[in-house]
Amino acid sequence: MTQFALTDDQQALLEVADRFGRNELLPLAQKMDDDEWWPDDLMATLGSAGLLGATIPEEYGGAGMGLLEAGLVLQAFSRYNHAFGLSWVAHDNLCANNIHANGDADIRERFLPKLCSGEWTGCLGLTEPGAGSDALGSMRTTAVRDGDTFVINGSKLYITNGPVADVCLLYAKTTPDAGSKGITAFVVECDTPGFEVAQKLVKMGFRGSQTAELHFDDMVVPAENVLGEIDEGHKIVMSGLDLERAIIATINVGMAERALELSVEFSRAREQFGQPISSFQMIQSRLADMYVWVETMRTYCWQVLAECDRIGPGEAGRGEIHARSAAAVMYAANTCNEVLDNAVQIHGGNGYIWETEINRLFRGTKLLEIGAGTTEVRKMIIAGHLLA
Repeated sequence: MTQFALTDDQQALLEVADRFGRNELLPLAQKMDDDEWWPDDLMATLGSAGLLGATIPEEYGGAGMGLLEAGLVLQAFSRYNHAFGLSWVAHDNLCANNIHANGDADIRERFLPKLCSGEWTGCLGLTEPGAGSDALGSMRTTAVRDGDTFVINGSKLYITNGPVADVCLLYAKTTPDAGSKGITAFVVECDTPGFEVAQKLVKMGFRGSQTAELHFDDMVVPAENVLGEIDEGHKIVMSGLDLERAIIATINVGMAERALELSVEFSRAREQFGQPISSFQMIQSRLADMYVWVETMRTYCWQVLAECDRIGPGEAGRGEIHARSAAAVMYAANTCNEVLDNAVQIHGGNGYIWETEINRLFRGTKLLEIGAGTTEVRKMIIAGHLLA
């Protein structure tokens, strides 16, 4: 391990994404939270700005960057609109990046250009009503071969972008008695007959990021839409999850950075006992703790993303990177919770009011202790690596 810092190009990218976030995403955040509203034209705007398809090669309309650079974009977006940041990463990493990493030339050419341009929005269909942490072993959605097609039946739950997606990277059982294996990945267009958004879910936080339960009723998908090998979808899941965990950790970084910025501003402006509360040592102590937590979150997440960029295709899902990606998101999520707890305390009554930005940030902290593998699952991965 060596000391880590951003290159000039990476720093410039972070600043570009930060300006876009502050100018374009922050003004949308309140309405997205209040009304669970989705800005339909925003993905196309991002595509035009070169901020979609971060890790997709330019031949498919992407930016041709690494995972670290994608994480920097997500970090900046999440400073100002973490709900949109979550939708962005579900589209860009969970869907598009997995299609590129595991698809053949035909699938890449059919799906990636429209995902990179923002004409299409993508989602990932993995979690089910009875299959959360044990998403593979408890999967009940089935895909039955019928000549050159598969007939899919089942449901998925807590699907980010589900209500607004055009493309779903969907996992289904093709060999029902194979335990956590016998699963196949499919790239499915969401207007396929039998694909239904059963309900849009109302959440405590990340409210502008659209989340749904999906149902599939005798949905016919051509065999050419299989991603990777039949019955080998578990390999795509496991390798993709490490990269997902490493990149979504930066959502926490962006949220914590914004919370610190707002807390410093508020402490300077808020007066009590004839002086700004920033003059009180207990407030200063909280700010100092928050600063240290943000700094350590940031550099650790960046380093793990850089390590993910150095591993070869298919190497994720095992070994040290499996533990380090779990550790990055676990530390970032837990620490973001600490930062926001202190931020709300500094804001006092203002922090408890629903419409304030700091309240919106606070309500979002719990999600990333649950999504992409709970804190408990992350600890199991880390301990398993240490004790192997």
